Parts: sequence; C-alpha cells; structure tokens
Amino acid sequence: MFQLEELIIQLLLNFVAREDLNAFLRNPQHTATIVGSLIAVSGSLLGTFLLLRGMSLTSDAISHTVLLGIVVAFILMGSVFGQRPDLSSVWLIVGAAAAGVATVLLTELIYRSGLVKQDAALGLAFPLLFAIAVILVSRVVSDVHLDEDAVMVGEIGVAWANTNSHCLSGCESVTITPDDPRAETTRRCTNCRDLGISPRDDKAEFTEICTNCGDYSPAQAWQAGFTQQEPVLVFWPKSITVMAVMTLLTLLAIVLFYKELKLSTFDPTLAAALGFRPTLLHYGLMVLVSLVAVGAFDAVGSILVVAFFIIPPAAAYLLTDRLPRILAYSSLIGALSAYTGYDLARGNLLGAANLSDILAALNNLFGLGLSEQWDSSISASMVLMTFLFFLAAWVFSPKYGLASTMLRRRNQRRSFDHQVVLGHIHHHQDSPAAKEELAVSTLYRHFRWTPKKMQRTLRQLRARNLVRIDEGLVSLTDRGETRAHRFRQTQLTNESVGELSTWQN
Repeated sequence: MFQLEELIIQLLLNFVAREDLNAFLRNPQHTATIVGSLIAVSGSLLGTFLLLRGMSLTSDAISHTVLLGIVVAFILMGSVFGQRPDLSSVWLIVGAAAAGVATVLLTELIYRSGLVKQDAALGLAFPLLFAIAVILVSRVVSDVHLDEDAVMVGEIGVAWANTNSHCLSGCESVTITPDDPRAETTRRCTNCRDLGISPRDDKAEFTEICTNCGDYSPAQAWQAGFTQQEPVLVFWPKSITVMAVMTLLTLLAIVLFYKELKLSTFDPTLAAALGFRPTLLHYGLMVLVSLVAVGAFDAVGSILVVAFFIIPPAAAYLLTDRLPRILAYSSLIGALSAYTGYDLARGNLLGAANLSDILAALNNLFGLGLSEQWDSSISASMVLMTFLFFLAAWVFSPKYGLASTMLRRRNQRRSFDHQVVLGHIHHHQDSPAAKEELAVSTLYRHFRWTPKKMQRTLRQLRARNLVRIDEGLVSLTDRGETRAHRFRQTQLTNESVGELSTWQN
C-alpha cells in the first residue's frame, strides 16, 4: 500500500503543489467525502447483484461476521507469528474474506438440513459468529484501536488523521543508540517494586537506561532536533488507499465477469448449463463483499456499511429495469449521499435548510426544549441521506414511484368512467328509450353516481370532443362513435380469445 501511495502522490504532484495537496487531504470534509464515496460506490456495485439475487441481507451478515476474521487474524499475528498487530495488514483482509465465506457456508449448511428456511438459517449463522467476535474483542484484544464502538459505527470524520507520511526531500532517518553522544540516560530502580522499597533505600539497585534511544522517522528526527533540514512531507490518509484499491478491484471484477454475473444472477440454471460455474461466481461475489466490508470497517464500522450495500441499489432499482443503469445510478446515489451526508452532519440539508434554525423555530412555536445545536455522526448522516434519496426515488420514480402509480390509477379510473359512459350512450342513442336514458339531468342515476361526478365526466368528454349535448340530451360525436366502436371491437376480440382458450383447455 505504501508504494502505491507514493506512486499516486508522484502522479498528483505533476498537477498540484505539495502544499495544496496537503491542505486538501488535511481537510476532514474532503477526506471523509472521498472515503465515503469510495465505500458507497464499491458497496453499491456489489449490492446491486445481491439485491437482484434476493440476498441483500447477506451483506448485513457478512459486514458483521468479518469482525470474527479480523479478530482471529489480529490474535494470530501477535501471539503466533510475533508480528505487531496492524489494522491495515493484508492478513486482516484475508481473515475477513475467510469469515465472509464461512458465513455463507454455515448458512447453506443449516439451510440444507431442511429444518429451517434460508432467511432463518442466515439469522442463525451470523449472530453466532458476530457474538463470538464481540466476545473476543472485549476479552482477548486489548490496548489496540479495536473496540466495540469502532466495530459498530467507526468514525469517518477522523480518517484524515490516520495517515502515512511520505518524504520528498530531507528524508534523513536517525537511529539513537546508548553510545550515541545525543543519547539521554537516566537511572531506573530494578528491584524497588519487587521489594516494595523506595529508590532512596540503601537496598535499591539501579541500572542506566536510554530515554530517547530508538529509530526516528525524518519528521520525528527533525521535531526532536536531531536533523537541521526540515523534511518535505505529504500526509496521505490510509483509508483512501484501502478503499480505492477495493473499489478498483470491484470495478475490475464486474467488468471482467459482467456477462457471467448477469447470467448467473437472472438464470443460474442456464449459467450452469453453459459452464459458467454459478457456485464459484457466488462465492467470489461473497469474497468481494467481505473485502469491501473490511476495507470500510475502520471508517464507518460494520453496521453502517450495510446501508451502502442495500439502499442505493434499492433506490436505483426503482428508477430503471436495465442492469447497467442500475449499476450507474446506485453508484451515483451512493456518492451523492456521502457528499451531502457530511453537510447534514453539520446541520445543512442539501443547502436548502439549516437544521439548527429549524430546531430553534420548533422551540419557539411549541416550547419543546430541543437542543438547537445540530451535531450528529457523519457516517449516520451519510446513511440518512441515502434513505432520503431512496424516499425521493420511491415517490417520484417514473414507473414504480408512488406519485406515478397514483396518477396511473387515477387515469385508469377516469378512462374506465369514460368508456362506461360512452358505451351507455352508444347503446341507447338510437333507441326509443333515448330521451329517458340519455337525459343529462337524470343520466347519473343509471350509473348510481353522484350528479357532481357525472357533470365532471361529461365535461371531460366534451373537452375531448367525444360527446355533445343538444336540448338536454347527450349524444356521441363522430370521434366518440369511433372511440366506442374501437373499444367494442377490442372487447369482442378479448372475449373470443378467452372462449377459445377455455375450449382448448
């Protein structure tokens, strides 16, 4: 990762000055937005296939159980391999991927027993693995940046502070040894604690220790005064690199295996018949979900990352039925949620409203006593924005949206009313009972409608030049005759097809 960061920095320095790059990356909003967008894009792409496979909650399970793989790898690194535990270690990623696959295997093993359904099997598997992980975190792992709070929610707002320092010039490292002239020594009592005596006691034994010995990075050496030249550094947030790698890996996998993923998602039987190995693709998808989940683990925790797997694809699915567009829309919605979520955490809702002002107004109107200072979690605010975008898609989707559905149903009811009235007029306008059946003043009675509804319907039909009213009687225009005749022919055709189908059966 460190070498990759150096390569990216050298590329960026061809376009921006070092001071500007540092200022940009040291801005908490910039780093949080970049990291959040990368998490949202990678999660949305994978979440689209999970949604279409009916496995959205699998991402919830995996995002929890990757913790078990992380903790086990963490323990093994320190106690077995003697390595210093590091949350950015590749072994943690391997452990997380293994835990994700183990979750799927355990779920399928329980489901294939035939005793429980698949959703119940998932509900049995991941709480067990997650509970074991939480116990290990609280009882075994200590003195490290890995606790229940980090597991649950993380904190993307401080991602800018977790950086690697890349030196461009003045890169002189310093090692101080006990025999170095710059070494500072002091005495330490070696038996005071064991004997319970004071260092001033005659029995006290002392040894000299070096207080400043060790290896110093260029920045540390300059700050300690061991070097004269200040190093030129670029501070690069680690989370950007991790999530950039995960996002690129996700994009590469989808581009290379798009045809196979698409076919195995919509028709796994045909995919198996064509030799595409849908089972292998399934586990590969689960590995990618695990990798993205652990990559986002340190930034947003294991719970909030679930929203980026589920909500943007669900919103995109309401907007289109085409898979490429779902992938694009879900990524866009996720990235916009990350961008606007940071502003929401500071009380700014899409640049249109200040939540602190709204809270103050509510206090003034109703005396609620609410805190007027809006301060919320950045990660949670990003998730809230994804839900607001989903809500907007649910209401305004052109095909499945609440507004379009209500409008379509209203138009269907109106069209049905029009056809009923036109059919009644067509049936009676040349009959002896025309004066009784087609009188405007009593027409509503034949349909058991209210006079108001009949007036509205006749007004709409006249506006479309389908009927006319002469001397209190309603009749069809030429256009209305054509419309009624076409509807009658369509109805007869449908009845004939239905009778033929019944006879054949």
